[in-house]
Amino acid sequence: MPYTYQQMISKRDEGLDYLLALNGQRVVFDDHHWIKFEVALVEPSPDRPHGIRYNLTFHAPTGERLLGFDNAHAVRVPKRGKYSGKVFTYDHSHRSIADKGTPYSFTTPYQLVADFWSEVERVRKARRKG
Repeated sequence: MPYTYQQMISKRDEGLDYLLALNGQRVVFDDHHWIKFEVALVEPSPDRPHGIRYNLTFHAPTGERLLGFDNAHAVRVPKRGKYSGKVFTYDHSHRSIADKGTPYSFTTPYQLVADFWSEVERVRKARRKG
């Protein structure tokens, strides 16, 4: 179950400080692929109820974004049944160059970072094979 903004502020040991400390960090791999972290606290809103704005991206040596986890814009949640209305979420990922955004279920800051690193490894592995 996702934490509320107030729970995250009061439970800073749950990864909020860790996530915020990543802001502005850039990790460069030996093969010149790189990662960029942009993270900030914001006022909680319906779009960002957890009170965190984030953009975690993985790039090719050319600078092309290969993967991203962010909440910069809304993406449409896929229909679940023939009478589903339009539902949008801000938390999402771009799991390939062509992916316009797939909803991501934000639960905790630690889980966000863990999920991001897991996807980075998936993409790196696929690129080494390809």
